[in-house]
This record gives sequence, C-alpha cells and structure tokens, in this order.
Amino acid sequence: MLTKIYKIIFICLIFFNQSNSYSKSLDSDNFSKKNLYNYISALVSLDNNQNSESLIFFNSSKQLKESHESYLKKYLIALILNGKINKAVQEIKTIKNKKNADFFESQLLLVLDSLKKNDFKKSSFYINKLKQHQEEGTFEFIISSGLEEYVYLFYNNKINNSFNNNFGNLSIINKALQNCYLEKEEAALFFEKIINLEKGGGYSRYLFFYLNFLLNEKKFAEAQAISQTIDPLNTTLLVGQAKKWMDEKKFDKFKKTFSCEKSNDIIAEFLYLISHLYSSEGDLKKSNFYFNLSQYFNPKFKFNLSLLAENYLTSKDFDKSQKILKTFKQENEVYHWYKIKKIAEIINLRTNSEESFDYINSQFVKIKNPSLKMIFEMGNIVKRFEKYDLSVKYYSKTLSELDPKTLIYAEVLFRRGGSYERIHNYEKSDEDLLQSLEINPDEPHVLNYLAYSWLERNYQIDEAIQMLEKAYEQKQNDPYIIDSIGWAYYLIGDYIKAERFLRKAVSIMPTDPIVNDHYGDILWKLERKIQASYFWKNVLTFEDTDNEMKEEIYYKLLKGPKKT
Repeated sequence: MLTKIYKIIFICLIFFNQSNSYSKSLDSDNFSKKNLYNYISALVSLDNNQNSESLIFFNSSKQLKESHESYLKKYLIALILNGKINKAVQEIKTIKNKKNADFFESQLLLVLDSLKKNDFKKSSFYINKLKQHQEEGTFEFIISSGLEEYVYLFYNNKINNSFNNNFGNLSIINKALQNCYLEKEEAALFFEKIINLEKGGGYSRYLFFYLNFLLNEKKFAEAQAISQTIDPLNTTLLVGQAKKWMDEKKFDKFKKTFSCEKSNDIIAEFLYLISHLYSSEGDLKKSNFYFNLSQYFNPKFKFNLSLLAENYLTSKDFDKSQKILKTFKQENEVYHWYKIKKIAEIINLRTNSEESFDYINSQFVKIKNPSLKMIFEMGNIVKRFEKYDLSVKYYSKTLSELDPKTLIYAEVLFRRGGSYERIHNYEKSDEDLLQSLEINPDEPHVLNYLAYSWLERNYQIDEAIQMLEKAYEQKQNDPYIIDSIGWAYYLIGDYIKAERFLRKAVSIMPTDPIVNDHYGDILWKLERKIQASYFWKNVLTFEDTDNEMKEEIYYKLLKGPKKT
C-alpha cells in the first residue's frame, strides 16, 4: 500500500512540474483534484498490472481526455489490456481534439479496425498515417512495415515484391503467410525455409502452419510424411498438438484454429509474433497489449493463450495465469498436460515442492494412455523433485519405446544414467552413460557428467581428464565443464592449471556453491589461504548451499580441506 502511495506522490510531482505551455493546455474546469487523483491512481494501477482497477480510475477521470495530451494513450492501453478493443477505437474516433489522438497506438488501432472490417481502402489511408510514427522504435518500424505489406496484399490480392523489408526470419514468415493467403505453391518453400532455419530460434511453430497449408491443398500424404519426422519427445506445444491431430487424422481441427484464407487470421498471427517478440525482450505489458489484439482478430486460436499464461507467470500474477491455464480442455491432450505442469509450478512457487509433486503425480496417474512425451517429461519432473527411483522407472518406459540407435535414445540414457548416479548405483549409471557415448561419442554434457562422476569416485582419473578435455574443446564457456576440468587438474596436483580453470568458472557462475568451494580448495593448496577463506565464506551465504556442504565449509575454515 505504501509503495502505491509513494508512486502517486512521485507522479504528482512530475505532473505538476510540466512546462508552462503544457500546463496551459489543461482546462481548469476539467483539471480538478478528483480527476487528478483518479488519473494518477489509474497510472499507478496500470504500472502495477492491475488492469481492471486502472480502467475504473480512467473512466472516473475521462474529462481529461480532451485536455491532457497523454491521457488518451494511457487510457487506450488500459482498454486493450482489458480486451476492450472496440471501445478503444470508439474513443479515438469520438475525441474532439484530434492532436491528442495522433500517436502510434491510436493510428495502429485505426489500421486494425479497418482491417477487421475488411475495409482495405481505408486501411491504406491509415497505414500512411501510422508510418509517420514508425521511427519511434525498432518494433514500431517492424509493425508498420509488416502491416503495410498485408494491407497491400489484401487490397490488391497480390504480393508487392518492391517492399524491401529485411527483418530476418520475420520477413520469411510474412512471405510464407502472404503466399499461403494467395494459395501459392511458394508458401511451402517459405515454410520449409523457416523450419530449416529454426534450430532453437523459436519458429518451429510454423510446422503447424505448414501442415495446415498442405491439408488445405489436399496434400494429405505429404503432410503425413512431414508429421512422421517430428521428434516425439523434443517438440513445442503447438507442433506436438498438431502431430497428435495428424496421428488421429483429425484434419478438420487445423482449419478450425487457423485459416490462411482469412485475412483476420493472418493479421492475428502477425500480431502474435509481435507479442512474442516483446515477451522475449521482457516487455510483458506490450506483449500482452499485442496479444489481446491478436486474439481480437482470431479468438479461435486458443492455444496461443499459453503465451499470456507464461507472461503472467513471469510477472508473478499467479491467479491470472492459472485462470488462463484452466481454459485448456482435456480433449486437447498436449495443452491439458501443459496446464497440469504449469499449475504444479505455480503450487511450487506459492507453497512447497512436496505439495507440487503430490498434485502433478495425482494428475498424471489419471491420464489413461499418456503419450511417450508425457512419460519422458514426467521422468524429468520427478527427477527435479529428487525422486530418482521413480525417474528411472519413467525413463526406462521411454527407452522401451525408442529406436536404440537414435540420438534421442542416447539422450534418455544420459538422463537415466544421471538418476542412477544420484542414488549411488554407479554400475548402472556408468553402463547408461557409456552406452549413450557409443551412440553419440562427442556429446560434451555426457562426457562431462561421466568424467566428473569418476573424479568424485577417484576412478580412472586419466581417462576422465581426456573426456573433459574433449568436452572443453566443444564448450569452452560452459561453467560446469570448466569446473570439472579444473577439479580434475586439482586431483592430480596441477594446482596452477586448476586455478586458471576455476577462476574462469567462478567469473561465469559467481554464486554457485560447488564452484566457489572448489576454488577455495585450490587457493588453499596454492598457499593463498586468506582468499580461500573468502570463497568458502561466500558458500555459506548462498541460498543453494545445503546443510551438508555448510558443515564441510565450517570444517575447512577451521582446519583447511581434508586430505584426499
């Protein structure tokens, strides 16, 4: 409450210290104490993501709309965040002082309103006004340029290749969607290009749109062939759901979610992309703003709500996140499972891990025929809860369904081997990790895990060092690998080389207890005992330091490291 009061006082001071010319623009009848209080309260509520409350305060201070030049902009943002897009457009159109409505968001809404109504001639007029504000920021330029391409497309029913917009993958996506709208074969080429360029860039969702396009073109065999190439374990939500539909031959589900033939669906996807870009930049308010606009154009695409749920979760607005999650129904298995996982995460953040585990475990056993991906992910989840025996069970079930020659098989072996190691079943752990390396000999994380396990057991040190050097060649900035190889040199008495590696590891992970502990041990061996004590004492202050390690640190501070 005090924070809110301080914010109100601060904003009031800013408000009253405007220039004289600005102050004269305020009508004395409208600029009452009550209006000021409500307006400032609206701004504070908006800043605190209390969108519904902010709208109440904005509506109580609407007399400022004509006289205060920044009022309308903030009011429109509040309306959009509350899903009141038509009301926002009405406010722009009815304002008398048109100068107060001349900013990027207002012109954007007018463009979108005309697009929504398929009045593409009017869209062409508004897009030119929008472009006058495109230098306000990089994203504004991308938005106005992208919309200009789509307005031309819908108005002329053809692509204008003279637009020289180069926005990387975003431009490729725009070309794919434009060709898809025109039902041109080139759409397939652009979708393939996006998918091949993806490699962790977040664009694998366009497999869904590619499948959608092929199904619309009646190319069922080609769509099925592509669907079969989708990794059953490592895939995104939307692609996973698409594969499920393909496997069950529920082809009609695609068009009920998105159709390239509909201009509104195309614009919705463009706006979703912008929302995703803002989210990735950490600007959650703008992300939610564009997300609501996207949903306004295509409310059928309910799976996109996962982005909004994630945004609310990031901002710790758990109630709103959970409310959205509950909209995912059991009939859409992939998103139903996603809902369960996220609610478990919220429970863990709000209460404790045991209650979170009980929830997800109880929900998982209710699923009659869980997919292989669910079983695999359950293995990962229970492993994080340190239920290692249970994780071995799920990983074993996963392995029984996979081709033992594939990379994904090697990955699951790595994970199961890690679980065995945690319960001190070193024979089984070594067996899994070595078999994983037989399939994928150069995998740096497996090399590191196995080598470090051997170091901890003082087993085959020379071979462990060779594996770590091989891993380090591939991942020279991975702090865990750097720590491992540094510790290996410590164990063979090469403290100079060990110090060089551990110093680098500490610089990358300054709050990791194990790395700081290792560095302290090395400094002690180098007779730099004051520095060693400094790093050991650091370990005692870290949240992740368990009680067993704390006891070891107290011993070291008194007597130094135990002899190995």
